[in-house]
Amino acid sequence: MEKVRKSIRRKGHATTIGEVAALAKVSPMTVSRVINGNANVRDATRERVLRAVDKLGYTPNLAASTLAAAQSTRVALIYTNPSGAYLSDLLVGVLHGAARAAVQLVIDSWDELDAEGERRSARALARSVAGVILPPPLGESKAVVSELVRAGIPVVAIAAERFREDISCVHIDDFRAAREMTEYLISLGHTRIGYIKGHPNQVASQRRFEGYQAALAAAGIAPDRALVQQGYYTYRSALEPAEKLLTRRNPPTAIFASNDDMAAAAVSVAHRRGLDVPGDLSVVGFDDTSAATRVWPELTTVRQPLEAMADAALDHLLRSIRNKEREHVLIDQVVQHVLVKRDSVAAPRRGS
Repeated sequence: MEKVRKSIRRKGHATTIGEVAALAKVSPMTVSRVINGNANVRDATRERVLRAVDKLGYTPNLAASTLAAAQSTRVALIYTNPSGAYLSDLLVGVLHGAARAAVQLVIDSWDELDAEGERRSARALARSVAGVILPPPLGESKAVVSELVRAGIPVVAIAAERFREDISCVHIDDFRAAREMTEYLISLGHTRIGYIKGHPNQVASQRRFEGYQAALAAAGIAPDRALVQQGYYTYRSALEPAEKLLTRRNPPTAIFASNDDMAAAAVSVAHRRGLDVPGDLSVVGFDDTSAATRVWPELTTVRQPLEAMADAALDHLLRSIRNKEREHVLIDQVVQHVLVKRDSVAAPRRGS
């Protein structure tokens, strides 16, 4: 032991992980586990290693630690979401978080899989990763979630209302956000507000529609089923619904689309019909993705902080992975939304 102490006093000599292991009477692998926060180490052993680290003044090689962590922790982001703008913002958040946490990120698309195909893919995925992040609608797929949970894989769903007690969720309050947006339109004098619903395979779609309905009811505005049209969260899926709304004998003075892609489609249809936005028609969206600022006028929308939500989801996932041997704590985190007011909204014209 004295030999170790002498060696570390030599000028320019950096303490090695082997020297820490020798002093703590453990293997270098155990020292690495302690330094990287691995939960699978006994408390007494952890304390002995940390005392050795402190005594020797050991500073980990950050490059090596980062590489080791990246190689040892693989997490997956699996998606089927049809909105490219939504996925882009989500991916930025996950990629930033993965780089900061030094984990290996697996990204895959499961488009056009039926329930059995999702089950098979989930079983295969569970053999190769330590945890999974699921954006909508996969976070609400019982076939996918049940297979991953059965395999003991931690799962965090993004932008999904909690529907079961075995996964964690990070989301906004979709009901409240949609209600606030509808209340804003009503406060400007709009009473005929068209609504384009989101894909029925997502709980958020229903919650947003319920928020719209609640705001109308609170204002004493009778619901009009003809003012509600079905969309599927893509630009193309909203073209026909917007056309139906704007060709009515008594068209709406405002359209609330339940995501930005569909709101952009409503603006396009309005322009094609020679309508001024927002002079003749106000249009609002949801999410505040890049699509909201690619149209003219730029969209008033609900900001769902997708990058921050993705970052939080990865953080929760890594905690679950590292605490796997301890009590598994599930979270249901509600992130604050923001009403972003831009140029696509105005008071209705007199007599409208």
